[in-house]
Amino acid sequence: MNVPSGPAYSVPVVPMGTGQQLPTGVVEESFIENILRFNKGKIGTFYFTYQGNSRWNAMVYQGRVETAGRDHIIISDPSSGKRYLLLMANLDWVEFGEQINYPHTEISPAIEAAMETSE
Repeated sequence: MNVPSGPAYSVPVVPMGTGQQLPTGVVEESFIENILRFNKGKIGTFYFTYQGNSRWNAMVYQGRVETAGRDHIIISDPSSGKRYLLLMANLDWVEFGEQINYPHTEISPAIEAAMETSE
């Protein structure tokens, strides 16, 4: 019998974090990978935990944000020249020694007022 090796979906699967459609028609994507991309080139401290790993269950990396994808981040250590490909699933938080750039979405004052009064 030939059994499929992966899940079968009857509808297209949209990955989490693809964006939120705002009333203005603009798609906001304030997900961690986008925030990290907005801070490309900045040096940060990246805190990771690896559950079930008794040898090194918590790691701290310091480095410059090179790029980020939906499931990974690439940082480089300016002092050693090493580059790290790290999984977002293990990322706990990031600290920067300077202001964090954030992808703001412009919302018209009328829509913003309507959003405040709708609750």
